[in-house]
Amino acid sequence: MTVIDTQPDIALTASAAARIAAIADRQKKPAILRLSVEGGGCSGFQYRFGLADAIEGDDSVTETAGVKLVVDSVSLDLVRGAEVDFVESLGGAAFRVTNPNAASGCGCGTSFSV
Repeated sequence: MTVIDTQPDIALTASAAARIAAIADRQKKPAILRLSVEGGGCSGFQYRFGLADAIEGDDSVTETAGVKLVVDSVSLDLVRGAEVDFVESLGGAAFRVTNPNAASGCGCGTSFSV
């Protein structure tokens, strides 16, 4: 019996998808956001965001409203089950990752530990 997992590895909110689409349109690039995790930051790991030109062979892909979020297989182990959102507040606007794997984070919102 084959089990099909209908839950995506990572989620992209409609707010984040709309913001990515606007940025990609302005820069004349495909609406593909790459999320990666690198060592460093205040807490040991940090999120990196950037528009991608293509999807790589080992990428996990989530799509919302025509916008793709791609995560490489190494980074996916650290963000599996997370949600990427775009939030605007009096303090500014930014992409925010709600990561169930993070044991702690820092005030900047881009650094975490596991």
